[in-house]
Amino acid sequence: MFSQHPDHAGKPYWHTKPLIETRDELRECFLMMRDIGAEEVMWDWEGKLVDEAVMERLLGEHLAFFKKHPLGEKVFLTFRVPNPRVESGYRLGRAFMVILSAREAAEDAGLPSSPLFEVILPMTESADELLTLHKSFERFSKAAEYSFGQKANGARPLEVIPLFERVETIFKSGQILENYLAGYEKQFKRLPPYIRPFLARSDPALNSGIVATTLAIKWALSEYAKFSKRTGVPTYPIIAPGSLPFRGGLTPETAGEFMDEFAGVRTFVIQSAFRYDYPLAKVKKGVQDIIRKAPDTKTVLLPEETGRALEQIIPWFEKPYRKAMIEVAPFIQRVAEHIPLRRERMQHIGLFGYSRGVGKLRLPRAIGFTAACYSLGIPPEFFGVGHGIVRARKEEQLHTVEALYKSLRPALIRAGRYLRKESLTELGLHGIAKEIELIEEYLGEKLGPKTKHELAHVALSGKIVAALKKGKPQSTVYDCRLTTSFTKEIEQMAVLRRAMG
Repeated sequence: MFSQHPDHAGKPYWHTKPLIETRDELRECFLMMRDIGAEEVMWDWEGKLVDEAVMERLLGEHLAFFKKHPLGEKVFLTFRVPNPRVESGYRLGRAFMVILSAREAAEDAGLPSSPLFEVILPMTESADELLTLHKSFERFSKAAEYSFGQKANGARPLEVIPLFERVETIFKSGQILENYLAGYEKQFKRLPPYIRPFLARSDPALNSGIVATTLAIKWALSEYAKFSKRTGVPTYPIIAPGSLPFRGGLTPETAGEFMDEFAGVRTFVIQSAFRYDYPLAKVKKGVQDIIRKAPDTKTVLLPEETGRALEQIIPWFEKPYRKAMIEVAPFIQRVAEHIPLRRERMQHIGLFGYSRGVGKLRLPRAIGFTAACYSLGIPPEFFGVGHGIVRARKEEQLHTVEALYKSLRPALIRAGRYLRKESLTELGLHGIAKEIELIEEYLGEKLGPKTKHELAHVALSGKIVAALKKGKPQSTVYDCRLTTSFTKEIEQMAVLRRAMG
């Protein structure tokens, strides 16, 4: 699945500039299918501007392609719709209308009659939200038929993909599936043909750190496999990683390692940095490796005692992560103001990880947050990890962490190549400095830049930190300013590390 996440640093191979505007996204959608092998594209209605004529435009401009690769059979377009609990208004109804009208457009073009039949529900917290969405679509379909004569007879029923975005929710998502199955059977008098539980990777890391997020995902994958075995309902898990380790660490170069780490995942969301910040030939190979190998990976089933242990372990990493967040928050906010845009977006509200407060501050979303941290030379992968490792070792549970998060060491080492230790001293980040010290002791090696590009990255970080330090008043760091725009330097660093955030 290819998404519209705005995490790329450089210019897309098909475009004239790094910024992808709403009017460019339909072209991008088609090119991802034609050029790189996208089997599915996520069309995002959540918190962003969107081209509502997507079906008419795709079929009108590229009908020959879709005659050979029918939507809904060979390639798929999947809407991520607004969650009414978070984003109210008529945007959900507009998405429903496009799904219904797509049937008519496809039939007129001589294509399958149900080209759009799945939606992703973001920020899912309960089975009731999923069942309510089913009911809402049914009511909307009947109203559309009554008002406009759009008959839905014979069309595929709408399938809802739950997107779990908080560590706590991910951990208990197996139970949410159980409740959903019971409610679905009661509502429809049958079982769902399948369920595609969608595990976010960036936003839970933003809220809880990389270790807590990974451990929760591993437990969820195990629970899904056991759920399918027990109920007979297939589950096909989805995961949405970015390129930098903090947001998942999936690149064309790490695809094999990532599939091994998250065995059992059946759909991998390929974000913009993967597609546009690496050579096109390498991107195509990475995508084909996933398509070829992912279906055969087997989920590691975890015993109940592991689940009980994880309930204890996760807070050991989560609490110090949030403490580190508060320490570095004032600087992140100031740098985030200068991060260059890569997509057009509406102002997002809602989930703590999307727009959240730390004291009087509002922090950016996951991509902007990660970009700001790297721009300061302080990769967020380290936040809370040192103290978490110390606690896990003390409680004789470090082996559990390492067995479930096999790529933890490589992730820390990779992030460490962009660490500028001087930033910690210059900005007075003593708590994070201690984290780095503990992590180096765990790894048995010093962290820091090695290559020419990494040294250049650290040098650019130094310029931004110097500007922050210069603008910092004596009384408090909360009012510090970057008096000069450092967007150019931030962009240069992003190109060097091959991802904006």
